Amino acid sequence: MSEYKNIKVIGFDADDTLWVNETYFREAEETFCKLLSEYETPNKIDQELFKMEIANLELYGYGVKAFILSMVQSALELSNYNVPHKTIEKILNIGKDMLNKPVELLDGVEEVLKLLSKKYRLILATKGDLLDQERKLEKSGLTSYFHHIEVLSDKKEFNYSRLLNHLDIEPSEFLMIGNSLKSDVLPLINLKSHAIHVPFHTTWAHEQVSEKETNGKKYKTIKSLRELLKLLD
Repeated sequence: MSEYKNIKVIGFDADDTLWVNETYFREAEETFCKLLSEYETPNKIDQELFKMEIANLELYGYGVKAFILSMVQSALELSNYNVPHKTIEKILNIGKDMLNKPVELLDGVEEVLKLLSKKYRLILATKGDLLDQERKLEKSGLTSYFHHIEVLSDKKEFNYSRLLNHLDIEPSEFLMIGNSLKSDVLPLINLKSHAIHVPFHTTWAHEQVSEKETNGKKYKTIKSLRELLKLLD
């Protein structure tokens, strides 16, 4: 317990920490590959779509809408601009289906938030499309547990530093919980805050980090949010 004794505020990531998200992107990619199967192999389509997403990140940011635009652009380029209008419509519908997905909470989420909110100030720090994240939060029924909700354009040291300053939180009194080492753990460690990694079974390639990047960084990894209750007891 000693390393967490000074914690006053706990931050939670949303997608794939509180509820299922990445699974829907993988399913969408499979559907997209089938739609374009006459132009390229699934592997090549996957690679080109990923490259397109990364190239568009600075313009569109994260989230389903950015993903839809990258799919449309990839479809045009992979088909040498011969993709039928109906296929474009089907791609747009893939995105609409994603935006209409139910919010499936991960194991133990509400129980953990309910108990921790009695002792700590909880904040939600997520990235993605503002409208989509607000919609998911509303559907989740978890809003009341959070003292503050922030949808960030990205999750780098700068973004977290600005958030902590804005909320007048000392880095040493802050603990971040999330499924991404790149977005939820390493930036906080570098700011002298605390972080706990809760891996999700599927991780977007852009969020993966090398062993070199995690080497010497001090953080804990737990299998389920329920383990938080023991760590903070």
